[in-house]
Amino acid sequence: MAAGDWITRGVSRLKTVGDAAVKSTAVAGIKKAGDAKTALFGDARPLAERLEATLRRPGEAMAPRTLRRALAELQAVLDPSVSDVEAGRRAHAVVQWYAGRDPGERHDVWLLMSERFAPDARKLSSARDKHEAAAGTPDEGQAEVHLRRALAAPRARLLQRFAIDPDGMRFLVDLRAELLPHLKNDRRLLPLDAELEHLFSTWFDVAFLDLRRISWDSPASLIEKLIQYEAVHDIKSWADVKNRLDSDRRCYGFFHPRLLDTPLIFVEVALVNRISEGIEPLLDEAAALVQPDKASTAIFYSISNTQTGLRGVSFGDSLIKRVVETLQGELPRLKVFATLSPIPGFRGWLAKHAGMMLAKLDEKRAAELGRVLGSLPPTAERFLSAAEEARTLDAKSPVRQLLLQSAAEYLGRATADGKPVDPVARFHLGNGARVEKLDWAGDLSTKGLKQSYGLMVNYLYDLKRLDKHRALLAQGKVAVSGDIDDLFF
Repeated sequence: MAAGDWITRGVSRLKTVGDAAVKSTAVAGIKKAGDAKTALFGDARPLAERLEATLRRPGEAMAPRTLRRALAELQAVLDPSVSDVEAGRRAHAVVQWYAGRDPGERHDVWLLMSERFAPDARKLSSARDKHEAAAGTPDEGQAEVHLRRALAAPRARLLQRFAIDPDGMRFLVDLRAELLPHLKNDRRLLPLDAELEHLFSTWFDVAFLDLRRISWDSPASLIEKLIQYEAVHDIKSWADVKNRLDSDRRCYGFFHPRLLDTPLIFVEVALVNRISEGIEPLLDEAAALVQPDKASTAIFYSISNTQTGLRGVSFGDSLIKRVVETLQGELPRLKVFATLSPIPGFRGWLAKHAGMMLAKLDEKRAAELGRVLGSLPPTAERFLSAAEEARTLDAKSPVRQLLLQSAAEYLGRATADGKPVDPVARFHLGNGARVEKLDWAGDLSTKGLKQSYGLMVNYLYDLKRLDKHRALLAQGKVAVSGDIDDLFF
């Protein structure tokens, strides 16, 4: 009997009078808790105890009998005596059944995968002891082999067999995306998440990804995904997306053979004649076209990851390198490769560090700022309040000057564990770019003002100095241009 059939029958049996009473009790318990987290985790017994039980308690999604059936079907997928083809068929049946489960029931499936397919603790302990005992002896290599085998969880093979099915990769990526928000509140799921991330880092290695250009001639379904997943500058209309795919624009994405219709990550590029200082001209549908073969500069103005389930799998740096190589091959006049990037963490950071920025001002500048703010000495509260009017500040405004200096400090000196605190800066600087220039009023959209008072930044990819800049970052130092260095206090 297929997994979908037996589980459906098993669930239907819960509609008997006795089980209905149990279900009613569970629902009452959930409502009494009044909290989804408590409903999922708070009152549940350990998984091993639930599997041995007869009736479920309030807060538990699956009845013990259904839980045991689900475990049996997962074990059947893993069964080493069946072929991969048969295992894939069984996995497909589980996938179909899983699709109809509610969040609590899916959580139970995650627990089964995480806890019931772990490495054998006794074998692992024995292999570890033997490896320690063999250290420095001729048997050390063989002991390491045994330790590696003991560390390999049956969970990995189970997930590999789910990937056999044509829809299995999509299932696993979506499963992890749904799983991630629950890790903080249920650490029992951490082994499953770690296993998925490890497998994805192999399955989605850039060596297996295909770089494809997305153009106006691409299938409509693909362009619709572009609209859906654009994470930096929202696409407002079909005319907007056409403009981004026009002759002086490029869009490239990485695709996986098992997810052919979905770009895993894509980058939008503008071909221009100088480093751009604002996003509005790049998105202006009425702007004059630039002849691509005459352009000198490629501006990466939007990079979007599309799959939450692939968090922790890094291929963005490889995407930029591959796009640069592709563009150089097609358009040899291109000499400058830079970004026009948001500064998403700046406002939040400044709210915490405004007082520190004010303390760096000399007496003259503090007095000038204080007179504008109506407060001597100037206060963090008044400065942040004045910053809300960033779009109205002229070039000589002391508020504007302090905002620019603060942004330079944030991008060039604010680090945690030797890495930039801003996520976009961390990405580009980690790829070997340098902080080139701050752009006042670069993005005056509601989102831009909310993130960084409208400020944007250019990161320059100097192809001859990428390794040098990465080496600096490894030392906890951020590569910056002279313009940014001049803004430092």
